[in-house]
Amino acid sequence: MSNILVAYFSASGVTEGVAKKLSEATEGDLFEILPVIPYTSADLDWKNPNSRSSLEMKDADSRPQIAGRVEDITKYDAVFVGFPIWWYVAPTIINTFLEEYDLADKKVIPFATSGSSGMGKTNEKLAPSCPDAILLEGKRFASDVGADELKKWAESIL
Repeated sequence: MSNILVAYFSASGVTEGVAKKLSEATEGDLFEILPVIPYTSADLDWKNPNSRSSLEMKDADSRPQIAGRVEDITKYDAVFVGFPIWWYVAPTIINTFLEEYDLADKKVIPFATSGSSGMGKTNEKLAPSCPDAILLEGKRFASDVGADELKKWAESIL
């Protein structure tokens, strides 16, 4: 496969597990998207309309700050971006990540974890954050997805 980056945001560890398997399956570099201010369990309470995650997702302009950067994004041809599905889309921290880099002509491939929700309007909401990238349709995976399935999926789209 080409030069691959697997970047991910994981609120509870589920997406992290899938990202690590994908990184191994594709021999891609791994980068964790960490918020400057870590999320607490209260922040992630989607049932509370005033929780941090609920307020961020209600505000299309919300861009939580990220701690750390990918050292050299130019060396990658493909960037897999992983996250849990929040409100049928990617958390706004994923927009922050995409907007921090020049992704022109790079393949950007979303992947997500969710108990039941699909990808929803993920690409529609991410496209403005990576306007010159080749944004491919993403896929939702269960937490127990196998490395073989991830490898076959990655090979089919790269």
